[in-house]
Amino acid sequence: MRTGSMKEVIDEKQKRAARYAKAMGHPVRMYILDLLSRQTCCYSGDLSNELPIAKSTLSQHLKELKTAGLIQGEIEAPRIKYCINEKNWAEAKQLFKSFFKL
Repeated sequence: MRTGSMKEVIDEKQKRAARYAKAMGHPVRMYILDLLSRQTCCYSGDLSNELPIAKSTLSQHLKELKTAGLIQGEIEAPRIKYCINEKNWAEAKQLFKSFFKL
């Protein structure tokens, strides 16, 4: 017989790793992360030129990555500059590395 609740079983690291994994769970988002991890920053317009998807769809993918904390956006009117959130990117890599060593 089990005792306790999910809150007692799931720790903060697992929650953060799951959030990062969810945000990374689409090939377009993986492409964006790969691209941004290899360069300093990228403007949303440049990403629109790279990817054959509607701007609204790209915007949704960027929003998901930003909400998860994997990227950050900075408005430089009329464009938005996106970069990897270095702190959270390092944390995500460490969390996944630890997980896969199990």
